[in-house]
Amino acid sequence: QVQLVESGGGSVQAGDSLRLNCTASGRTFSNGRMGWFRQAPGKEREFVAAMGWTGITNYADSVKGRFTISRDNAKNTVYLRMNNLKAEDTAVYYCAYGLGSFDYWGQGTQVTVSS
Repeated sequence: QVQLVESGGGSVQAGDSLRLNCTASGRTFSNGRMGWFRQAPGKEREFVAAMGWTGITNYADSVKGRFTISRDNAKNTVYLRMNNLKAEDTAVYYCAYGLGSFDYWGQGTQVTVSS
């Protein structure tokens, strides 16, 4: 089993930055994909960013140029650096892990951006 724990959320002003962290336990995750998703109130969960074990990344169009995903395999941790935050980034952010599909999910961390 893999356990994922997110941290780093909070309440900020538009234009501010935050870094979310997700630490995995239960197994090493050097192989596989790590991703970030978010769910805003009244909306479905949506993809934000992902990174494969080769280091290849992909992003949702809405966050390209503002968010950066990175990982430290030695620490079993994946990060999401969020710059120039906007009110529409307000959501619960979840990290996820899987070898193919995303099979494991964290509990989420709240990000609230005030305009």
